[in-house]
Amino acid sequence: MKVVILAGGLGTRISEESVLKPKPLVEIGGKPIIWHIMKHYSHFGLNDFIICCGYKGYLIKEYFTNYSLHTTDITVDVRSNKIDVHNKTTEPWKITLIDTGQDSQTGDRIKKIEKFVSEDFCLTYGDGLSAIDIKKLIKFNKRNKKLASVTAVKPAGRFGAIELKKNLVTNFLEKPSGDGGWINGGFFVLNKDFLKLISNKNEMLERVAIQKAVNQNEVCAYRYEGFWHCIDTKRDKDLLEKYFKKQKRNSK
Repeated sequence: MKVVILAGGLGTRISEESVLKPKPLVEIGGKPIIWHIMKHYSHFGLNDFIICCGYKGYLIKEYFTNYSLHTTDITVDVRSNKIDVHNKTTEPWKITLIDTGQDSQTGDRIKKIEKFVSEDFCLTYGDGLSAIDIKKLIKFNKRNKKLASVTAVKPAGRFGAIELKKNLVTNFLEKPSGDGGWINGGFFVLNKDFLKLISNKNEMLERVAIQKAVNQNEVCAYRYEGFWHCIDTKRDKDLLEKYFKKQKRNSK
């Protein structure tokens, strides 16, 4: 099964980073966000990726074109213009990078890669990380036989909460999950026929095609309450950096 990653947005709310690079190349724990996403799918045996590029997409193409230079040690013989690669261990990834336009909407980006998919496929955004079990999500989609399955998540709240009994505080919660209930977590499995619902190049996937499928009772929600984090702002990035540092310390 192929994995389609939407990686073409401007990332204006994290402009401190995205002014120089596309948001999927913003680094968390020393690696680009998109690398973490692909490693997660690869963990479940999915290694065939289609990346929908847009804003500064050439930098994403350059990153993967020179991937071995980013991940291995090398010896450069300047006189002979020869490069020897050491410890050559790279992921078994096949990556198709498609320029879907800088100003395209999400629906248009997906429509532009239609010829590269011939069956059900996974879809996600290039700025969200999760520990979701992809195999369980795919099995859920097959079991329900709908055009689309979307992961529903409960994000951490932005503010601390207190539980009260009359005037007595009975519990103090530091940023509990689920301020407003379930939201779209951005990890989809889509049937190829879902693409027929995208009819206009200016459509946003979430507001038009998904809504059409909802109206036809063709969307199922896979509920997931584990780790999930979207990198939308500099604050989100900093929180994830702290999370990865903590995980690294705990693994020692």
